[in-house]
Amino acid sequence: MPRPEVLDTQGRAVEETLKREGRQVQAVRVGRFVELEVQATDESQAAKEAHTIAESLLCNSLIETFAIEKRG
Repeated sequence: MPRPEVLDTQGRAVEETLKREGRQVQAVRVGRFVELEVQATDESQAAKEAHTIAESLLCNSLIETFAIEKRG
């Protein structure tokens, strides 16, 4: 997701469109979703690997934040 202090122009465009359509929205932020299947011996190792991948390759830490969610 964009950092809170970064202007989210895409989110702002979606927000304005929804409001023009009469939707009752306070705010909209637009981010991206990446799904990884990580090979690991246990959940802890998988979480650590996912965090390393996100931090080093997927996230631009100057303007974005990320969260890791376990599924399944």
